[in-house]
Amino acid sequence: MANEHIATYLNDHLAGSEIALELIEHLETAHAGTPLEQFFAELRADVTADRHELEGLMEQLHITESRVRKATAWLSEKLTEVKLRLDDPSGGALRLMESLEVLSLGIEGKRGMWLALAAVAEEAEWLRVVNYERLIHRAEQQRSRVEDERLKAAKAALGTTS
Repeated sequence: MANEHIATYLNDHLAGSEIALELIEHLETAHAGTPLEQFFAELRADVTADRHELEGLMEQLHITESRVRKATAWLSEKLTEVKLRLDDPSGGALRLMESLEVLSLGIEGKRGMWLALAAVAEEAEWLRVVNYERLIHRAEQQRSRVEDERLKAAKAALGTTS
Protein backbone atom coordinates (compact mmCIF):
# COMPACT_ATOMS: atom_id res chain seq x y z
CA MET A 1 0.00 0.00 0.00
CA ALA A 2 2.78 2.47 0.88
CA ASN A 3 4.47 2.02 -2.50
CA GLU A 4 1.14 2.62 -4.21
CA HIS A 5 0.67 5.75 -2.14
CA ILE A 6 4.12 7.10 -2.92
CA ALA A 7 3.54 6.44 -6.63
CA THR A 8 0.31 8.42 -6.48
CA TYR A 9 1.92 11.21 -4.47
CA LEU A 10 4.94 11.57 -6.75
CA ASN A 11 2.80 11.42 -9.87
CA ASP A 12 0.59 14.17 -8.48
CA HIS A 13 3.65 16.36 -8.01
CA LEU A 14 4.97 15.46 -11.45
CA ALA A 15 1.63 16.57 -12.88
CA GLY A 16 1.88 19.78 -10.87
CA SER A 17 5.26 20.50 -12.43
CA GLU A 18 3.64 20.10 -15.86
CA ILE A 19 1.08 22.76 -14.94
CA ALA A 20 3.79 25.07 -13.61
CA LEU A 21 5.98 24.74 -16.69
CA GLU A 22 3.08 25.44 -19.06
CA LEU A 23 2.09 28.50 -17.04
CA ILE A 24 5.66 29.78 -16.89
CA GLU A 25 6.01 29.41 -20.67
CA HIS A 26 2.86 31.52 -21.14
CA LEU A 27 4.23 34.15 -18.77
CA GLU A 28 7.62 34.18 -20.42
CA THR A 29 5.99 34.79 -23.82
CA ALA A 30 3.59 37.40 -22.45
CA HIS A 31 6.45 39.36 -20.93
CA ALA A 32 8.92 39.04 -23.81
CA GLY A 33 11.23 42.01 -24.04
CA THR A 34 10.82 42.96 -20.38
CA PRO A 35 12.88 42.10 -17.30
CA LEU A 36 10.19 39.56 -16.39
CA GLU A 37 11.09 37.50 -19.46
CA GLN A 38 14.48 36.71 -17.91
CA PHE A 39 12.89 36.12 -14.51
CA PHE A 40 10.51 33.55 -16.00
CA ALA A 41 13.26 31.94 -18.11
CA GLU A 42 15.32 31.39 -14.95
CA LEU A 43 12.30 30.10 -13.05
CA ARG A 44 11.47 27.73 -15.90
CA ALA A 45 15.04 26.37 -15.77
CA ASP A 46 14.76 25.86 -12.00
CA VAL A 47 11.39 24.11 -12.21
CA THR A 48 12.66 21.95 -15.07
CA ALA A 49 15.69 20.94 -12.98
CA ASP A 50 13.40 20.05 -10.07
CA ARG A 51 11.16 18.06 -12.40
CA HIS A 52 14.23 16.10 -13.55
CA GLU A 53 15.08 15.42 -9.90
CA LEU A 54 11.57 14.09 -9.35
CA GLU A 55 11.67 11.99 -12.52
CA GLY A 56 15.04 10.57 -11.41
CA LEU A 57 13.63 9.70 -8.01
CA MET A 58 10.64 8.02 -9.62
CA GLU A 59 12.95 6.06 -11.91
CA GLN A 60 15.07 4.91 -8.97
CA LEU A 61 11.91 3.81 -7.18
CA HIS A 62 10.57 2.10 -10.35
CA ILE A 63 7.52 4.35 -10.48
CA THR A 64 6.08 4.99 -13.92
CA GLU A 65 4.53 8.26 -15.00
CA SER A 66 0.75 8.29 -14.91
CA ARG A 67 -0.58 9.27 -18.33
CA VAL A 68 -3.97 10.03 -16.80
CA ARG A 69 -2.44 12.49 -14.34
CA LYS A 70 -0.34 14.04 -17.12
CA ALA A 71 -3.45 14.55 -19.27
CA THR A 72 -5.35 15.93 -16.30
CA ALA A 73 -2.50 18.35 -15.59
CA TRP A 74 -2.54 19.56 -19.19
CA LEU A 75 -6.29 20.16 -19.02
CA SER A 76 -6.00 21.85 -15.61
CA GLU A 77 -3.41 24.27 -16.95
CA LYS A 78 -5.65 25.15 -19.92
CA LEU A 79 -8.57 25.82 -17.55
CA THR A 80 -6.31 27.91 -15.32
CA GLU A 81 -5.24 29.95 -18.32
CA VAL A 82 -8.87 30.55 -19.31
CA LYS A 83 -9.70 31.65 -15.75
CA LEU A 84 -6.77 34.05 -15.71
CA ARG A 85 -7.76 35.51 -19.10
CA LEU A 86 -11.33 36.03 -17.90
CA ASP A 87 -10.12 37.80 -14.76
CA ASP A 88 -7.86 40.17 -16.70
CA PRO A 89 -8.42 40.09 -20.48
CA SER A 90 -5.79 42.81 -20.98
CA GLY A 91 -3.07 40.56 -19.58
CA GLY A 92 -2.20 43.19 -17.01
CA ALA A 93 -1.12 43.26 -13.42
CA LEU A 94 -4.03 41.20 -12.06
CA ARG A 95 -3.28 38.29 -14.39
CA LEU A 96 0.40 38.52 -13.51
CA MET A 97 -0.33 38.62 -9.78
CA GLU A 98 -2.73 35.66 -9.92
CA SER A 99 -0.34 33.66 -12.12
CA LEU A 100 2.50 34.30 -9.69
CA GLU A 101 0.24 33.29 -6.82
CA VAL A 102 -0.51 29.96 -8.52
CA LEU A 103 3.22 29.41 -9.02
CA SER A 104 4.03 30.42 -5.45
CA LEU A 105 1.52 27.94 -4.05
CA GLY A 106 2.82 25.24 -6.35
CA ILE A 107 6.39 25.85 -5.22
CA GLU A 108 5.26 25.65 -1.60
CA GLY A 109 3.61 22.32 -2.45
CA LYS A 110 6.87 21.12 -3.97
CA ARG A 111 8.73 22.20 -0.84
CA GLY A 112 6.17 20.26 1.20
CA MET A 113 6.75 17.18 -0.92
CA TRP A 114 10.52 17.32 -0.35
CA LEU A 115 9.93 17.84 3.39
CA ALA A 116 7.58 14.87 3.55
CA LEU A 117 9.97 12.63 1.65
CA ALA A 118 12.87 13.72 3.86
CA ALA A 119 10.83 12.85 6.96
CA VAL A 120 9.96 9.40 5.60
CA ALA A 121 13.58 8.86 4.48
CA GLU A 122 14.67 9.17 8.12
CA GLU A 123 13.12 5.73 8.63
CA ALA A 124 13.08 4.36 5.07
CA GLU A 125 16.57 3.87 3.73
CA TRP A 126 15.25 3.15 0.23
CA LEU A 127 14.17 6.80 -0.01
CA ARG A 128 17.64 8.16 0.78
CA VAL A 129 18.52 8.59 -2.87
CA VAL A 130 18.42 12.38 -3.26
CA ASN A 131 19.61 15.36 -1.26
CA TYR A 132 16.31 16.57 0.19
CA GLU A 133 17.86 19.45 2.12
CA ARG A 134 19.26 20.91 -1.12
CA LEU A 135 15.89 20.55 -2.84
CA ILE A 136 14.03 22.10 0.10
CA HIS A 137 16.43 25.04 0.11
CA ARG A 138 16.06 25.49 -3.65
CA ALA A 139 12.26 25.51 -3.33
CA GLU A 140 12.49 28.13 -0.58
CA GLN A 141 14.68 30.33 -2.80
CA GLN A 142 12.30 29.95 -5.73
CA ARG A 143 9.29 30.81 -3.61
CA SER A 144 11.03 33.88 -2.22
CA ARG A 145 11.82 35.15 -5.72
CA VAL A 146 8.29 34.49 -6.95
CA GLU A 147 6.78 36.13 -3.87
CA ASP A 148 8.86 39.28 -4.45
CA GLU A 149 7.45 39.56 -7.97
CA ARG A 150 3.93 38.66 -6.82
CA LEU A 151 3.93 41.45 -4.27
CA LYS A 152 5.12 43.96 -6.88
CA ALA A 153 2.29 42.81 -9.13
CA ALA A 154 -0.17 43.04 -6.21
CA LYS A 155 0.74 46.68 -5.70
CA ALA A 156 0.09 47.38 -9.37
CA ALA A 157 -3.11 45.29 -9.53
CA LEU A 158 -4.71 46.07 -6.19
CA GLY A 159 -3.23 49.39 -5.23
CA THR A 160 -5.52 52.35 -5.02
CA THR A 161 -4.94 55.72 -6.58
CA SER A 162 -5.66 58.91 -4.70
